[in-house]
Amino acid sequence: MRVLITGAFSSVGCALIQELANESLDVIATDIAPILRLPLHYRFSSMDVRGQDPDRIIAHERPDVVIHLAAAQPPSNRQLAHKVNVIGTRNVLDACIAHGVKRLVVTSSNAAYGYHADNPQPLIETAPLRANAEYSYADHYRQIENILQQARIDHPQLEQVVLRVATVLGAGVENIITALFHRPHMLAVNGSDGPFSFIWTRDLTRVLVRAIATSPPGVFNVAADGVLSVHELAQRLGKPVLRLPVWGLKALLTVAHTLHFTRYHPSHVSFLQYRPVLDNSALKEAFGYTPELTSRQVFGLWQKNAGL
Repeated sequence: MRVLITGAFSSVGCALIQELANESLDVIATDIAPILRLPLHYRFSSMDVRGQDPDRIIAHERPDVVIHLAAAQPPSNRQLAHKVNVIGTRNVLDACIAHGVKRLVVTSSNAAYGYHADNPQPLIETAPLRANAEYSYADHYRQIENILQQARIDHPQLEQVVLRVATVLGAGVENIITALFHRPHMLAVNGSDGPFSFIWTRDLTRVLVRAIATSPPGVFNVAADGVLSVHELAQRLGKPVLRLPVWGLKALLTVAHTLHFTRYHPSHVSFLQYRPVLDNSALKEAFGYTPELTSRQVFGLWQKNAGL
């Protein structure tokens, strides 16, 4: 089986390459530039998903499966991120349809559900996607999922596995969420515990391996069991919790953002208030994978490696 990976040198992509090293697959790793040595039986092809590369390379390689990991992470420029995330996904999808790819695996995000006070707890896959327009990352994944949903109707011959992924943590992983944990105190909004759910990098890569051929097609939440509140995270980190009313936090972020002390904007308060918590029942029962580590164990592993 021939598998092509976009964004192969992202943190998840690098972990996936290691996970696949012993599999008997013909793997083509693609990214803008190589940043690590690949296993001998892998091949590399430079791909910029924003242009014609996906069509050219997929036409040449004729993969059976495409795993689409290429994405611009926050706090990327919104225009650039849209080109990578939305246009890039459309380009990869169109190439898969045009050149007879059998299955497309896409990593989406829990952010597509949006940050809302009335979100069900936990969220199941049939919950509406209400990503907040003010968060480019969330809004982009809502757009991506709309594109993919229409393709499932128009091109059912292309199987899709869409993974709505919780915050990914693992050794060496740093992102917009882990930036909160490095601060001298944990920010919280009065009346909200801001529950956090995680998934271990290796659990995610095992899900991706299963998605290549073993799993059924469909849309699946990918999250470990359990959640951690802001209070629990602060206890584990040995840091105080700075609890503020909504108006107070917005004022603080206005000053801090203006002085470039934080990447968070006053409009991002709901991001801290209403963290989406994912129901992973379908992952376990229909997809056929149970995460090895709970959210608490995942955070503990990351914390140990981060030296916090």
